[in-house]
Amino acid sequence: MANRVHRPREDAEFNFILGMSRVPVLAYFTGTWPKAIEPCRVMDIVVGGIADDYTGRLTAVRADITRCPAATERYGITGAPSYVLLKDGEAVAHGTGPMTIAEVRKFLDGHL
Repeated sequence: MANRVHRPREDAEFNFILGMSRVPVLAYFTGTWPKAIEPCRVMDIVVGGIADDYTGRLTAVRADITRCPAATERYGITGAPSYVLLKDGEAVAHGTGPMTIAEVRKFLDGHL
């Protein structure tokens, strides 16, 4: 995963990253239960590449559902991996399940 992807350890850190970002935020939510581990690992690679490609246009944040429960609830996350594109802290798009780089780009490009 690219170094450009933030990995908050708790909700307060997640909120701090959102507050500091001057560009839209792609928050993707991961889980550690058995059925979520492999798809989330794949998305680590995909989102890492996206973070590199969209440098200066997007902040990427990887939020663990168990470490960021308030953010998980706030954005209606019910499974992993799930995605929320945020502009000024407001959700403008949601997605769920594994995606290819092309699918993530399409998800983003309509909103950036």
